[in-house]
Amino acid sequence: MEKQVKLIWDFRGPQSLQTANHHEIHLKDYIAAEKLQEWKITGVDKFSEMHNAAYWVVPESKMMKFREILKPHRATWYEE
Repeated sequence: MEKQVKLIWDFRGPQSLQTANHHEIHLKDYIAAEKLQEWKITGVDKFSEMHNAAYWVVPESKMMKFREILKPHRATWYEE
């Protein structure tokens, strides 16, 4: 099975959780619009009150394409 990459968008500040949750909605909208339902793992990571992140898990072979289009702040290997 192909390795999975977690694309991450970081948000900081007192509204970072709301911003991360809102960004996840946009990620889900993008997945639906582009008919990418096979890669539908998204979520929000809560690091602290002032640092939250939205993420989307994609196959390693597609990471460069989505990195160029969606401009995540960082990425890491995804482990279930």
